Amino acid sequence: MTVLRLGSGAPWESIVGYSRVVVHGDMAWVSGTTAVVDGEVVCPGDVAGQTRQALETLAAGVEKAGFSLTDVIRTRLYVTDISRWKEVGHVHGDVFRAIRPATTMVQVAALIDPAMLVEIEADLVRGASA
Repeated sequence: MTVLRLGSGAPWESIVGYSRVVVHGDMAWVSGTTAVVDGEVVCPGDVAGQTRQALETLAAGVEKAGFSLTDVIRTRLYVTDISRWKEVGHVHGDVFRAIRPATTMVQVAALIDPAMLVEIEADLVRGASA
């Protein structure tokens, strides 16, 4: 079985050496995804806006890989200020309330760019919603 590695064109992929999504059979893993659009962090200071953008970018990668958000079985949310967890949680809930993946949210000291407030990973299994 082959491994499919899909990039998103993010500036860090070639430097760090990673793929946005890696697919093997009916499973996929999405790398940490932030609110970067065209190489720039969007929604500065707005953790809910950054969460929304990160999830939109994550969804696009998932779809490019032939999966859907209903296949998500786990998410990991890394936030730079855990006191803002409700803002992040509400946006995550808007997307995943009916899907209900296993989820972890933790505070980290910093992300790769100081303007980034949240980073999200996901694990998927094709047909998980069936």
